[in-house]
Amino acid sequence: MKILVQKFGGTSLATAEARAHVIEHVQDALRQSFKLVVVVSAMGRRGDPYATDTLLDWIKENGDGLPAREKDMLLCCGELISAATLCSLLCAAGIPSAVLTGAQAGLLTNEDHGNAQILSVRPKRILELLDQGRVAIVAGFQGENRHGDFTTLGRGGSDTSATALGAALKAEMVDIFTDVSGILTADPRIVKEARALAAVSYAEICNMAHSGAKVIHPRAVEVAMHAGIPIRVRSTFSKDPGTLVTHPEALKPEEGKINDRYVTGIAHFADVTQIQIRSDEGAYDLQLTVFKAMAQEKISVDFINVNPSGVVYTVFGHEARRAASALRKLGLEPELTPHCAKVSIIGGGMNGVPGIMAHIVEALTEEDIRILQSADSNTTIWVLVQSQDMEAAVRALHRRFLLHHPAGSADMDGGFASEPAEAAGVSDESD
Repeated sequence: MKILVQKFGGTSLATAEARAHVIEHVQDALRQSFKLVVVVSAMGRRGDPYATDTLLDWIKENGDGLPAREKDMLLCCGELISAATLCSLLCAAGIPSAVLTGAQAGLLTNEDHGNAQILSVRPKRILELLDQGRVAIVAGFQGENRHGDFTTLGRGGSDTSATALGAALKAEMVDIFTDVSGILTADPRIVKEARALAAVSYAEICNMAHSGAKVIHPRAVEVAMHAGIPIRVRSTFSKDPGTLVTHPEALKPEEGKINDRYVTGIAHFADVTQIQIRSDEGAYDLQLTVFKAMAQEKISVDFINVNPSGVVYTVFGHEARRAASALRKLGLEPELTPHCAKVSIIGGGMNGVPGIMAHIVEALTEEDIRILQSADSNTTIWVLVQSQDMEAAVRALHRRFLLHHPAGSADMDGGFASEPAEAAGVSDESD
């Protein structure tokens, strides 16, 4: 059975025009002889009647006292409305289909209401529908726990539903449809020359997602990566193939070789606060004290540098005051630098290549942008800058690594080649 999973986000279902495009993508898949599973999110965004954020606002306006279990019951309604709406449209178009809740689709989760993890997937009812020649429409973002209660999977949960079902069904592909043309080299609102990438590795897109890119949730990518299921990130509003996400070795030569480029894209995350605590001589337990305090306050920490002179890390801006208060209660004197931004340079080909950091520092120095902190992994280098410098930093790094043009590359000495003369006068369209 050749199975395809398609996932449609809230903007893909928000209007009659958008839903007409969804029907076309379903018809295209059926014409290619796929057995089809369609996973849907709640329609629209905050302010639209059935969007998840709208339902959360409704709770706040009505006592804001709903327990987590009952909150999940309410939030599951948005996806069910989307699924029933799409089923009606498909049936009217002569396409047999049926709706399943996440529980009926076989998604068993733990009991962490609001941010549940999938423990297993038993897609028996989906397979029965596919055998009957019907399209299985599954409400994303939801499952059930061992008590039979509704659970929700947290932000990006519909993406995770889709890849988990793709893995369980051994699908050929999971298509994530959204309102952009694929995974871009940078945020097009900041870099007008940002372009869609033909292909990226699982590791690259995970790092882009963790670093602020919001096209697909990293949990969903990790599920697909472990199962070896390719993902395509596509636009609902066009027939473009979008961006293929897979293992580098799985790419065909004509689709491009991921490792031929050093840097894949630039991501950013705004509104973080840097916290620094200096260590007294001989205070070797400082790190444990600091991070235990953050854990007890359930404050997420990032960008961690630990050394004999102290500890430096970042927290979300809205949690900075609470973090500082917890540290002062322990007799510590944290130094806070608010209004910072994390800019990430991501590329599977950077590992072991000399000169990458030199190019980063030079590009930012030329723009008079001060680097407050840096860190790196095999596929990513992060720099912390002032929020006011974030957009300039993203644009400068995008230019330095020639991400606006596919021919941008590095020479053998670690310096980056000039833009080809024939491309210099071409202005890219803004996304």
